[in-house]
Amino acid sequence: MPTDEPVSRRDQIRMTPAELTTFVGEQRTLVCATNGAGGWPHLMPLWFVVRGADIWAWTYAKSQKVRNLERDPRATLQIEAGASYDQLRGVMFETTVELHHDTEAVAALGAELLGRYADGTTPLAVNDVIRAQAAKRVALRFVIARTASWDHRKLAGTY
Repeated sequence: MPTDEPVSRRDQIRMTPAELTTFVGEQRTLVCATNGAGGWPHLMPLWFVVRGADIWAWTYAKSQKVRNLERDPRATLQIEAGASYDQLRGVMFETTVELHHDTEAVAALGAELLGRYADGTTPLAVNDVIRAQAAKRVALRFVIARTASWDHRKLAGTY
């Protein structure tokens, strides 16, 4: 049965799955919010890769965000772009995080990250550096539970 209800602004600016995949693939940094021990959000930037439906990153095993995730595996990620309101677009992911400590798996993720951020050029000597770093780091698998996206360009300057 047809409805005369207007489409909400929220629905108008939501990215399609294809738009969301393209947007995330184009971006370089996400902001990760974990729950600090004192109740304050802890926000930190991360480089990342997408593997299937999940986002992966690595960080130092003794970092504050890892301590927070050991207490509470929930994290919110945000990726945003746009210099003015009419160009603003982004995505927020509510996630649960799995910490992976296996050095070989962490090193493989480190190599994948380096390949993404070094435009695919990874000298062999760098692999030794990645392996040394992997011993001090953990891999973070962000399993997405909920997504909210926005692309204000879809409003064509009308609000």
